[in-house]
Amino acid sequence: MARNRISPACIVYVFVLFFLLATPWAHSKPSFRTYDSQVQKVLEKMTLEEKIGQMIQAEITGLKEFSDISTYYLGSVLSGGNGDPEEGNSLKAWTDLYDRVQKQAMQTRLKIPVLYGVDAVHGHNNVLGAVIFPHNIGLGCTGNPELVEEVARITAREVRATGIQWTFAPCVAVPRDERWGRTYEGFSENPELVSLLGAAAVRGFQGSDLRDPLSVLACAKHFVGDGGTQAGTGLNGRWDQGDTRLDEATLRRIHLLPYKAAIEAGVGSIMASYSGWNGVKCTANKYLLTTVLKNELGFEGFVISDYNAIAQIDPDFKTAVGIAVNAGIDMAMEPTEYRRFYEALKALVSEGVVPIERVNDAVSRILRVKFAMGLMDPNRPQTADRSLHRLVGSKEHRQVARQAVRESLVLLKNERQTLPLSKTMGRIHLAGKSADDIGNQCGGWTIDWQGGSGPITTGGTTLLGAIRNAVSKETQVTYTADGSGVAGADVAVVVVGETPYAEMMGDAEDLTLSEQDLAVIKKVKQAGVPTVVVLFSGRPLIINDGLELADAFIAAWLPGTEGQGIADVLFGDYKPIGKLSFSWPRSMDQIPINYGDKEYSPLFPFGFGLSF
Repeated sequence: MARNRISPACIVYVFVLFFLLATPWAHSKPSFRTYDSQVQKVLEKMTLEEKIGQMIQAEITGLKEFSDISTYYLGSVLSGGNGDPEEGNSLKAWTDLYDRVQKQAMQTRLKIPVLYGVDAVHGHNNVLGAVIFPHNIGLGCTGNPELVEEVARITAREVRATGIQWTFAPCVAVPRDERWGRTYEGFSENPELVSLLGAAAVRGFQGSDLRDPLSVLACAKHFVGDGGTQAGTGLNGRWDQGDTRLDEATLRRIHLLPYKAAIEAGVGSIMASYSGWNGVKCTANKYLLTTVLKNELGFEGFVISDYNAIAQIDPDFKTAVGIAVNAGIDMAMEPTEYRRFYEALKALVSEGVVPIERVNDAVSRILRVKFAMGLMDPNRPQTADRSLHRLVGSKEHRQVARQAVRESLVLLKNERQTLPLSKTMGRIHLAGKSADDIGNQCGGWTIDWQGGSGPITTGGTTLLGAIRNAVSKETQVTYTADGSGVAGADVAVVVVGETPYAEMMGDAEDLTLSEQDLAVIKKVKQAGVPTVVVLFSGRPLIINDGLELADAFIAAWLPGTEGQGIADVLFGDYKPIGKLSFSWPRSMDQIPINYGDKEYSPLFPFGFGLSF
């Protein structure tokens, strides 16, 4: 693939990013308003109940009755991180479920198809056998918008193979504190880099035409400022539901910029953040959702609330619904309380609290997108195209994921030319808990919401398997998790780091490399064997002791299923070219630390990365 590599360490870098965002080829913005005449014809036929139904998204596992899809005229359903088909996570089970949903929707009077949403945030990550790409933090280190676009394009194809047409991605948060458990969902601490790669992901997901049966609707999230929340300000301590305390100029400069880029790239949906801005929840903030997002930035798609977020606005649910809808929420993600939302909004319209014009605007925005996607075409099949099943987990898709892995790796240390390794060594010893663990390699949002250690997915290659694939027949490859048996090896590769987590569970006050991991590195080093450390993590960790012991050290982030991409770099088939998209702190006392701070002396600066 041709490269458009961005060097992220200087003023020229920022200039180039803005130039790229401004160039005509960088985006092709569709106009959703071109469908307004068609939307108006449908809107005139709709009852209030049918309009409210379009504004609701229920979780498939939260339905009281499956027939509620048609009874309440639901405009959308979702499968959350654990919202799997009853039959399991197979490709067939997901496709069968999608077809059942649309068949139920077709029983309504107006036969408006359902938008089915999933968190396909690094591949179609709930489906067994799908390709799992590096999380965004790794893609940020590639600095390669063409690659990010291709990753999103492949993800769209695998999602469409199950019929599903909407992904809650890309996350265009600008994480400013590594303790936040969603840090790996962000491309960078730098808003310009997030803007560039977020827009690329939108183009990849949505393609040149949303009517393309291989495209999916993208959703930029979480609007706005979720990457800037302060610790201890969230509901039940949840960092992602906390408060971002910034003046408006700073909010715009850091956190709003990626949304402007996503809108210019044509994103059709945007998710409001759980978080607040200076004490007001974003879900309830009319200034942000309507004045800024819709009016000032000209967003023509629809805004969806986050999972159960509306209930956080006010203790009285009906009051909360009125505030959210009047603020600019067009679709309510109500996993289990969809009936309650339906009745509350009906009453609010009847009482004049929510003007019917606001409901009509919300429904028009949703229908605009459905028309743009071709869903309203009566001649278009509403069932999944099962011929696309052949694409899921295909060799071609895995090759792109492998490229993404090797370009995301950041070489932090390489003394005595330890790397690249020779494929004809006598013995290579692998150690560490993550050397042969596909779950740790993939991280959170993989099959399960929080992910999980062990063989949780199918397909792909652990680093142990990748090294065995790469070396000569004469080379012996051995492995012990604790580092025992390393003596006599020509080199040791120690694979350590975080175990899987997602939002909430990933919030942490201490990011120091674990004592268990450090003990393995020490044991290997004490055996007198050259030591290469590969770190799997969703953020920079405090690695000083491990770094000092290592002869070579690679930040591999959460690379996904294609561990062969790591072996490509270890053995010198490709040079390491990744550059840090986050500043690397020296200690916990330095966090938060970000490029551009007045006092800036990280362990490794933003943009750092060695090569051979």
